[in-house]
Amino acid sequence: MNTPRAGRSLKVAVQMDPMETVNIDGDSTFALMLEAQARGHQLWHYEVKHMALREGRGDERLMARARPVTVERKLGAHYQFGELKELNLASMDTILMRQDPPFDMAYITATHLLEHIHPKTLVVNDPASVRNAPEKLLVTHFPDLMPPTMITWDLEAIRSFRAEYKDIIVKPLFGNGGAGVFRIKPDDENLASLLEMHFARSREPLMFQRYEAAVRKGDKRIILVDGEPMGAVNRVPAEGEARSNMHVGGRPEKSPLTARDLEICAAIGPTLREQGMIFVGIDVIGDYLTEINVTSPTGLQEIARFDGVHLEKAIWDKIEAKVAAGAS
Repeated sequence: MNTPRAGRSLKVAVQMDPMETVNIDGDSTFALMLEAQARGHQLWHYEVKHMALREGRGDERLMARARPVTVERKLGAHYQFGELKELNLASMDTILMRQDPPFDMAYITATHLLEHIHPKTLVVNDPASVRNAPEKLLVTHFPDLMPPTMITWDLEAIRSFRAEYKDIIVKPLFGNGGAGVFRIKPDDENLASLLEMHFARSREPLMFQRYEAAVRKGDKRIILVDGEPMGAVNRVPAEGEARSNMHVGGRPEKSPLTARDLEICAAIGPTLREQGMIFVGIDVIGDYLTEINVTSPTGLQEIARFDGVHLEKAIWDKIEAKVAAGAS
């Protein structure tokens, strides 16, 4: 690995969406960038579409057209770019893989490219583990923690699941932000039309879960850092809305970690740690784990506002320790 010592400035490339789209009051990547800058780390910004993998065996195979960037919590002027250059990603100490889903073939391809430099350059989260653990599939490895759930293309299986549980949630398997999530109540006649529309444009299966009435009290986002629960925020759905995502009007509120939350985290924490998942956000409704978010989890700024705890500090502490350990 590159050779930064404890306390030394790190070279950090952030693989993310365009800087102009960042919501400075809610974006977790922005919080991570502010903290990195405060620690004296050097930041570069690039988008996935600006990556290029070349032939050869040297360290200059994975490149990206990138810009040095400084950030400031100033609405309308939250970033300043330096000169565009061809950046050797292997020369970085760490890469933050923070582009938003959908988790499609472009996303998967990016994880393959980053494997050429990880772990010599630390990629957060581990790209192979991210590829193998999209949020709605990793959770299925912990069936005892989940509500009744099914992933399928099969129409008869879907009808059987609905007949058993009556009130169900339908989710696209690789979406984000609550997009395309539907609640189908027992008297709802639209399920067949919904399935026809989905399967007419997609070869992907759907996820079905029993509707949990506890969601009216909130869908809790818990942040784990290297497998350890560090904080939480509750997201309460808007009136008349089944989804609690803040993208669609969910209201954030302060939320302590319950005994059940800690039990869930203790069950999944070792797996996350073993797989190199440094920054993870899980979703818990009532007593049930519903998703494990590893691609581009959010929640840092909301937790900071309610609890006064800046979990980006814990994330950078862990990244710095891993980089230093890799250099020793």
